Amino acid sequence: MSDSAPILDVRALYKSFGHLEVLKGIDLQVKPRELVFVIGPSGSGKSTLLRCCNRLEEPNSGSIRIEDIDILAPGVDINAVRRRIGMVFQSFNLYPHLNALGNVTLALRKVEGKTREEAESLGIQALTRVGLAEKAKSFPNELSGGQQQRVAIARALALEPVIVLFDEPTSALDPELVGSVLSVMRELRESGMTMVVVSHEMRFAQSAADRVIFMDDGRILEQGPPEQLFNAPDHPRIQEFLRTIQAH
Repeated sequence: MSDSAPILDVRALYKSFGHLEVLKGIDLQVKPRELVFVIGPSGSGKSTLLRCCNRLEEPNSGSIRIEDIDILAPGVDINAVRRRIGMVFQSFNLYPHLNALGNVTLALRKVEGKTREEAESLGIQALTRVGLAEKAKSFPNELSGGQQQRVAIARALALEPVIVLFDEPTSALDPELVGSVLSVMRELRESGMTMVVVSHEMRFAQSAADRVIFMDDGRILEQGPPEQLFNAPDHPRIQEFLRTIQAH
């Protein structure tokens, strides 16, 4: 795969829930090492788009390719595909009865078939990347929300995905804990991880994103470098959205 070929290639994606059309023909390409930020009002389809990208939701039509694999093709091994797509959710989804290392290594052992020793070695590496190696033996209820989210990021990284999708990764956190998660994401970007982030952290988007996409009502209205989208957007809907959030 050449460097210019997209890691994620979404074409003409449509998704409805009953009569409600949530995605109305989304085209999105994400290049290797790119950090793409998706912003827009609640209900615009941002989270649904991410969930379609690893088939947690089934699109009605369109195509999604991860590297060279058509993930909607009949007979595709979706579990193999999901190992290549890290997913970090708003809720941390950690198992309360497993310590941090156990949460990070579970998929390595159960899905990848690694021995406990191999899995724990990779798990410690992943926890080290998020600054939590010393919390390996701590259980979720002994960790702050920010630490739990960083464990969830380590769990995604342990499988060595080609792309990580973040769905509102800081929205469940107290404001003072947000920075620790964003700094991990910034370090991942600097290490070359390809990422798509749905978030309301506009300052982070301005400083860290390569490209910002604005969605509204199931469509991409505009996309471009952060300085263009935040400072001189073409679309009046984006100007209105930015005015609203800056007022809060």
